[in-house]
Amino acid sequence: MIPNNFITSANELPGYRITRNIGIVRGITVRSRSIVGTIGAGLQSLFGGNITLWTQLCEHAREEAFELMSQHAQQAGGNAIVGMRYDTTEISQGVAEVLAYGTAVVVEVAR
Repeated sequence: MIPNNFITSANELPGYRITRNIGIVRGITVRSRSIVGTIGAGLQSLFGGNITLWTQLCEHAREEAFELMSQHAQQAGGNAIVGMRYDTTEISQGVAEVLAYGTAVVVEVAR
């Protein structure tokens, strides 16, 4: 996997120069809420504040999409990702797609 410090939302990696642009890479996951999670989150929402069950679901989905994007970049020959972003789309009620994407590049230490 590409180290997290070699994945950035910026268009460059400080201290490194881009020697090759490989192209867009992505990681996609689709998640749904379980009935148990929906009931539990509904109960949490009665009391206000952070709905931890949904927070955990969202965090897990983003983490999985991030890891898939990193794997895609490595398989394509990259050692870094620039311009990384997240996007999400509700596919149907209670089902969401999470997309992590960026540009895979090859970097080397700037001289």
